[in-house]
Amino acid sequence: MGDMMTTAGIDIGAKLVKVLILRDREVLARAQEPVGFEPLVAAERAFSQALKQSGLSEKDVEVVYATGAGRKVAPYASKSVTEVTAAAKGVVYYHPSVRTIIEVGAEEGRAVKCDEKGKVQDFAINEKCAAGAGSFTEAMARALELDLEAFGKISLESTKAIPMNAQCAVFAESEVVSLVHAKTPKPDIARAVHDAVASRIVSMVRRVGINKDIALVGGVSYNPGFVDSLTRGLETEVIIPDNAEYIGALGAAVAAGASLQKST
Repeated sequence: MGDMMTTAGIDIGAKLVKVLILRDREVLARAQEPVGFEPLVAAERAFSQALKQSGLSEKDVEVVYATGAGRKVAPYASKSVTEVTAAAKGVVYYHPSVRTIIEVGAEEGRAVKCDEKGKVQDFAINEKCAAGAGSFTEAMARALELDLEAFGKISLESTKAIPMNAQCAVFAESEVVSLVHAKTPKPDIARAVHDAVASRIVSMVRRVGINKDIALVGGVSYNPGFVDSLTRGLETEVIIPDNAEYIGALGAAVAAGASLQKST
């Protein structure tokens, strides 16, 4: 084995497969594919895209680790790590000051407390309730006939906070409809939705402790309306890593690298 260490992480999520190739702290390639009904096929496609991008062949990659909901079926991977472990390792890799990681994906939210090495100390998961996840925001945007990007942006134009009573996605949708009928301005409705999701997430973060610095990853980190609501709820700024949706894949690649260092 040379001095250059090349590893890869495959993150099979509910919606997307993400692959990242890492060589000595440098990201060589990132690729993603929709999961569809064939996670294995999607993972293979994303992996070969990443290889093509990096100019490497499969045998150049020394170790592959998988993470995500579909980690057990990931091709090429010799081992898998949980999403919680991958998130912590991925974030701390670039932001060593982070001690709390909030991850909100399409189907669930997670809060992770870690140490300076990215080792998980505690975590909480909100999986039973759609109102604490990204798909809820998407459904509410559809109810307002807006795409997600517009929905995230108009939320920032809101001039007043409207409490949403419904803590459940199903009831919230009808509440949004009645707000529309009551001629409530769309920015105020959007903010109410983001505030409702953020309050769920904040109470989950309080369970593990709000230890600074705090990082936000997952799809909703791209939604400025949600970020604004979360920042207000936590009463502190959050760090959003670049390419936040690849954090899990990065963390898996980092874990693979750590295993190589141990064995040499």
